[in-house]
Amino acid sequence: MNFVYDDGGRSKYFKGRTGDCVCRAICNATGEDYKKIYDLINEISKREKTGKRKKGTSNARTGCYKYTEKEIIENILGWKWHPTMHIGCGCMTHLAEDELPKGTLIVRLSKHLTCVKDGVLYDTYDCSRDGQRCVYGYWYKEEVK
Repeated sequence: MNFVYDDGGRSKYFKGRTGDCVCRAICNATGEDYKKIYDLINEISKREKTGKRKKGTSNARTGCYKYTEKEIIENILGWKWHPTMHIGCGCMTHLAEDELPKGTLIVRLSKHLTCVKDGVLYDTYDCSRDGQRCVYGYWYKEEVK
């Protein structure tokens, strides 16, 4: 899989490295301004509740809980979820060009979100592990699949 370095526009607003993969992946896939998505994630996170097992809330800079990313990608942006892995079946799809459909995808990996456009990976590092990284599922726009 080809790799293109793309920080989603973060370098226009911030310096250094951080755990903002949700924000970067959304920006790379949608073309939205980084600061707009950054602020949206932080606004949605204000509604989150904490508890015994969930100590903090999502943050665009340091990490996002799965249900917050789902709220933004599915309910606000209108993308559809396609699971590629189910309980007990093992890894069926890898982050490889020939195993993902064409089009623009926001791909869920273990502890990471990234963007793939027509088989090309857009991120700040090559997270494909030479095509061996397991894909849990991906979001796509309705016209893709």
